[in-house]
Amino acid sequence: MSAQPVNPNLPPDHVTVFIDGVEMAAPKGSMIIQAADKAGVPIPRFCYHEKLPIAANCRMCLVDTEVGGRAAPKPSPACATPVMDGMKVFTRNEKALKAQRNVMEFLLINHPLDCPVCDQGGECELQDLSLGYGRSVNRFVERKRAVADEDLGPLVASEMTRCIHCTRCIRVTAEIAGTYELGGMYRGENLQIGTYDGKPLTTELSGNVIDVCPVGALTNKVFRFKARPWELTARPSLGYHDALGSNLFHHVRRGDLLRSVPRDNEAVNECWLSDRDRYAHEGLAAADRASVPLIRDGEGFREASWEEALAMASQILRDNAGDALGVLAHPATSNEEGALLARMASGLGSGNLDHRIGQLDLSDGAAAEAFGMPVAEIESADAIIIVGSNVRHEVPLLHQRIRKAFKKGAKIHVVNPVDFDFTFSIASKAIVPPSQLAAALAGVDVGDAGNIAVIVGGVAENGPHAAAIRKAAADFAAARNARLCRIPQGANALGLSRLGVLPTARDAQSMLREPRKAYVIYGIEPGLDFADQQLALKALGGAQVVAFSQFACQSTRAVADVILPIGALPEIDATLTNLDGIQQQAVAAGKLPGLAHSGWRVLRALGGDLALPGFEFTDLAGLRAGLAPKAVQVAKGAPASMAGNGLEVAASAAIYRVDAVIRRCDALQAHPLTTGPRAALNPADAAALGLAEGVMAKCATAAGTATLQVALDPRVAPGSVWVESGYGATAPLLAAAKLEVARA
Repeated sequence: MSAQPVNPNLPPDHVTVFIDGVEMAAPKGSMIIQAADKAGVPIPRFCYHEKLPIAANCRMCLVDTEVGGRAAPKPSPACATPVMDGMKVFTRNEKALKAQRNVMEFLLINHPLDCPVCDQGGECELQDLSLGYGRSVNRFVERKRAVADEDLGPLVASEMTRCIHCTRCIRVTAEIAGTYELGGMYRGENLQIGTYDGKPLTTELSGNVIDVCPVGALTNKVFRFKARPWELTARPSLGYHDALGSNLFHHVRRGDLLRSVPRDNEAVNECWLSDRDRYAHEGLAAADRASVPLIRDGEGFREASWEEALAMASQILRDNAGDALGVLAHPATSNEEGALLARMASGLGSGNLDHRIGQLDLSDGAAAEAFGMPVAEIESADAIIIVGSNVRHEVPLLHQRIRKAFKKGAKIHVVNPVDFDFTFSIASKAIVPPSQLAAALAGVDVGDAGNIAVIVGGVAENGPHAAAIRKAAADFAAARNARLCRIPQGANALGLSRLGVLPTARDAQSMLREPRKAYVIYGIEPGLDFADQQLALKALGGAQVVAFSQFACQSTRAVADVILPIGALPEIDATLTNLDGIQQQAVAAGKLPGLAHSGWRVLRALGGDLALPGFEFTDLAGLRAGLAPKAVQVAKGAPASMAGNGLEVAASAAIYRVDAVIRRCDALQAHPLTTGPRAALNPADAAALGLAEGVMAKCATAAGTATLQVALDPRVAPGSVWVESGYGATAPLLAAAKLEVARA
């Protein structure tokens, strides 16, 4: 007969434990360290991390335990010892403290103790704990070991002599990223953590090994030697390179944004951060940042005062009000700026307003919608269907949630034109040309799964067959009681849709196919951000253009008549709405360059000059008080052109070329995932065309031609050619449904 529980009033899945004499309830099967953390009792640790599998490597968390009046013969690791009913745990008695101090002495035997030159100094867990558990004198007199460092790539710096073998980094690459790139080599004192093959880290989540490393073995290579932690001020902000809106802190010193680190939010990004969001700040310091108003002067530009630049912009808009004006906004534009753009377009009598600049097929009038299943719940789904998305590159931390669902038993089904690399096994996949995605989705068999998510991504949403795929996804979800999750195409596409930054007359494609006399372009790099770059440059080049821009780049200079410099998201106070429909706030971190201003301030000044309604507020609080959802009857565009012969175009966004800031981040451009412009063909199609790996091929469409290097890739669906957007070389191909490929 089993013993009676110590406290019979507890739920059946809980037990009573006594930690340092304090009685508390803990779930059955949980570890001592988890119960202690919940109760606020500190236990030192290095290898334990609440988001990682338990390794029990470091032994720093040794505690004394007693069960049924019998003391354990030796200290127990709190991270790997389950609680038991009536267990007594002593974290600070002589036995526990002696064990913890002895472990600390062993850890410091081979540590180089180079704190003055270590980037981790000031936020080092080993440094903090050695103060309380370390000896004042080192009894070890033999030579310390040294470890040769590997080059882990452009993002993570290594100094593995400092490594204490906690294996947190190994578990991050294995369990969180799913790439298994780090591991332990050799044994005993000779154990080393590394990649074995000497190649750089390729995971899109590699920067998280920096966060979990408790010492200075793995540090931020871009931030290295730039500042000490106590010199930095943390400003809460958001990732703005995908629609997840990862929470983060920007660390600033005297107005200079030096690094970004994750900010915990279980509902969004947990405690992780994609490399794209972590390192993007480097692009803000690009040489072509717009820092002063510029006015066209003949074939070039001259610097101007804000008064002169705004006067010229006002005159252009007055002269071209109504249907003659088109307003185009980048889909990462903040809610505040988007609302003012909508007010401006309305006040000027123009229904030509859109943020869906990267989408070809808007014939169904589709706009961004909140996920039918919150992103935090996706990891609990029974079945997930990925349609037209390289989700690992499109929203890296959404891909990580899908991996968690797979580890819990979810079946993942894929319908794609390319068999993209994912870090989970696929239950079924249909790799077909883009024109067949809608039909292939209808044939997916999810069995008797109850909790189903259908995730539709950028390859589908931005392609020429988007309307048909969206309808097929909606029909599939309705027939199977699944929840539809269309990834918004832009960091704030959902917020802009809710605030009415949508056309009542001409959509983005229509106002470029039927050129307007004048345009406002907001936060856009004209040469790379549009779905049809050549169409856009032709339309903008023949019109008067007011450009609100973070960068005075070559393509902006080619089309603009006046360039008004505005801040990027890390430099302004702003709100974004993420894919769950959650409105999140960012606080200005880095200083604005030169004479640049927050976009909302420039828009307010321009609206005031034009005497438009809705611009009477005096500060940001006044602007936000007037923000409200705005329902509009969205105009439907014309279907995308299907003209052309040859192979179907499957276009996806290059992970580190998605926007102007990322494209200027040197570290990310040097990353192995930035492969450069190329045309990937199925080997069978390449053989039929007489093309081999690495040769240069001419890719011809109705709109233009491009010469690209050929890559043979069996993952590409037969009858298709895969290209990545974000490169000038591939821009002429993105708007085509088909192209002809021949040896150059």
